[in-house]
Amino acid sequence: MHAPVPASQPAFKGITRPVLVSAVFFMLVTGLAYPLATTGVANLLFPDQAQGSLIIKDGRAVGSRLIGQYFTKPEYFHGRPSVTSGTDPNDPSKTVDQPYNAALSAASNQGAISKKLLDAVAERAKAYREENGLAADALVPVDAVTASASGLDPDISIANARLQAPRVAKARRLSTEDVLSLVDQHTTGRQLGFLGDPRVNVLELNLALDAASHGRRAAQ
Repeated sequence: MHAPVPASQPAFKGITRPVLVSAVFFMLVTGLAYPLATTGVANLLFPDQAQGSLIIKDGRAVGSRLIGQYFTKPEYFHGRPSVTSGTDPNDPSKTVDQPYNAALSAASNQGAISKKLLDAVAERAKAYREENGLAADALVPVDAVTASASGLDPDISIANARLQAPRVAKARRLSTEDVLSLVDQHTTGRQLGFLGDPRVNVLELNLALDAASHGRRAAQ
């Protein structure tokens, strides 16, 4: 007679321990060791970028070089249009326009022939010409009337900055030449000499304008 065949073990009994060990191991490697290692290397090699490319003024952070801010006053350069939104403070179930809301980066996702987009561009172009004292048929830089993919673009084109310069100069009682000089000083060229286009960081330029205006008042 053959010996009785033992009852088969539960299907998962033999793999429970290796599964748990494997889960804990990869959790420690990918969830703890790897983030700590990459953060450490980034802070060692690129400390400014790793800390968010923050701009410090008078000992406190006033923004990031990588995230635009919403400027509307005539004495400041204005950034690209932003279509980001946020929660309506009066009704949490609804959303309202909140330009440059860094917590909700987004684009309109409207196609190039979208009537809604074309109407918005026409309206923005009209407003841009009026606020900058341009002729009704003057050409307008594309970055002045279209939002970026992120809605948080911190830069504007050189053409955009130069067209805004007379308005800013007038509002601050500075010469247009002095304002254009600041634009030139805060112009960043193409990456590696051939990638992208020359651009101006709006926040840095506006901070430089504040400093120039303060220095002018102090000298008077």
